[in-house]
Amino acid sequence: MKKRILAALLAGVTAFSLAACSSGGSGGQAEDNGDAEETEIQVFIAASLNTVMTELAEMYHEEHPEVKITYNPDSSGTLLTQIREGYECDIFFSAAQKQMDDLEADGLVEAGTRADVVNNQVVVVARKDSGTSVTGLENIGDAESIALAGGSVPAGRYTRQALINMGMLPETDDPASITTEQVSEALGGVEISEQDNVSKVLAAVVEGSCEVGTTYYSDTYGYEDDLDILQTVSYDLTGNVTYPIARVVNEEADEAQSAAADDFLAFILSDEAEAVFESYYFDTDVE
Repeated sequence: MKKRILAALLAGVTAFSLAACSSGGSGGQAEDNGDAEETEIQVFIAASLNTVMTELAEMYHEEHPEVKITYNPDSSGTLLTQIREGYECDIFFSAAQKQMDDLEADGLVEAGTRADVVNNQVVVVARKDSGTSVTGLENIGDAESIALAGGSVPAGRYTRQALINMGMLPETDDPASITTEQVSEALGGVEISEQDNVSKVLAAVVEGSCEVGTTYYSDTYGYEDDLDILQTVSYDLTGNVTYPIARVVNEEADEAQSAAADDFLAFILSDEAEAVFESYYFDTDVE
C-alpha cells in the first residue's frame, strides 16, 4: 500500500477542511454540497507556494467544506522522490518543469491534466540591516556567507544556471550536478549554507545566519520590511521559472476523492485563483 501523507508524520504538512465537489470540475463553484461525500485529497506543493496556496485553500473552503485537503510543502525534487517511493498524492504543483517531466516520464501524471500556472523569478536578498556590499550574483562571492538551495531544488538549479550563463561556473548539461562545494570554490571559497528548500533559504537570511541568499520573488511577500532585494535575476540567465501542475495517478483514490482532486485543480486554474497568485507576486502571464 502507498504511504499516506499525514500532518503528524511529515513536518510542514498543512491540512485544510475543504468541500467535496461535484464531478465535472466545478472549479470551486459547486451548487449544492448538502449530500456530498466527505473525502480527503493529498496535494504536494513546492515550498514557495505554501503561503498563496493557504489563502486559496481558505477560499475553496467557503464553497466546499466537506473536502479535507492535506498539503505537503517541500522542494519539488523531494516531492518527486516521495511520489516515486509510493507516497499517496493526488495533485503535484512543481516549481520547475524538470520534476514534472520526470514524473510524466514515469507514467504517473494523469493524461491531459498538466498545465502551466505561474512564473516566478529568482532574487538575491539580504536583511535590511545587513550592510552587505553584495549587489547581486556578479559579486555574491563578496558575502561572508550565502544561503543556497541544493542542486535538486529548482531555485538552487536556477541559481547555478544563472552563474553558468554569467561565466562564473563551468558549462554543464546538468546544473543540478554542481555541488555546493564547487559553487563555493568558484566564488573564491565563500561560506555557503546549503538548504533543502527555498523557505529555509529565506529563513536563514531573515534570521541573519547568512548574509545573502537566493530565493524567489514570491517568497519575499510579507517580508518587505525585513529584506532588501539586491537583484531580480533575468530569465535570460535562469531560463523560464514556470510552475506546472497536474493530477497524479493514485490507484488508491475512490470516486469521491478523484472528483475532489479534479475540482480543486480546476479551481487553481480559474480566473479567481489567478488574481490571488498575482497578489502574492507571481506572474500569471504564462505562455
